[in-house]
Amino acid sequence: MLHRSLIVAVVLALLTGIAGLVAFLTREDSSTTAEQSSVPETRQSAPPAPAPVKAPKGGQVAAPVSTSDPVEFAKAAAKVLWSYDTRRLSQPEHVAGLKEWMTGEEKYADWASVADLVPDAVLWSRMGDQAQYATATVGEGHFPQAFKTALAADPGAITDAYIYAVTVTGRQSITWTGSEKGTGAEPRSSTLAVQCRPDRDCRLAAVLPTTAP
Repeated sequence: MLHRSLIVAVVLALLTGIAGLVAFLTREDSSTTAEQSSVPETRQSAPPAPAPVKAPKGGQVAAPVSTSDPVEFAKAAAKVLWSYDTRRLSQPEHVAGLKEWMTGEEKYADWASVADLVPDAVLWSRMGDQAQYATATVGEGHFPQAFKTALAADPGAITDAYIYAVTVTGRQSITWTGSEKGTGAEPRSSTLAVQCRPDRDCRLAAVLPTTAP
């Protein structure tokens, strides 16, 4: 509950453009943060190549990408979060795969915000009866403007938790092939909190309850 309350506070700050946003994002037990133009100089050289998503084995959830770029990681993570396959994975197996994407730093990890996106075991089973699965395509990712403004006012704030907020847009397609076959698709967008410390690969910290533009 503490994590969730802090995330809601962060989102409100993002949407209203409060200059004190960075303080919320980088304080202990927080979970969000980011900026593109004010990213530390070590990230400002050449644009990174897109990080390849490791192909899942035997229906497993794709493994986390190896990259230090928060936008590329967030795009890969969003694709995984918007995808599922009840034909090949049980709900616990899907959940276990998503946990591999999370940061190991407990004070910055809000697993509940990710778990809320997964259907419960009963619903998953019913979806499985219809052989339902979802695939996703990702369009673009960017640092929310309000955060860029806040971080520009205090560039050093990012060096505490190294958590970046990244908004990703894309499209989710759903297919079911049970007694009544069908398909559906809809645009998706999410703001993710991504931790990218300089000495390690990025990991997911949280999914914000509201998308920040």
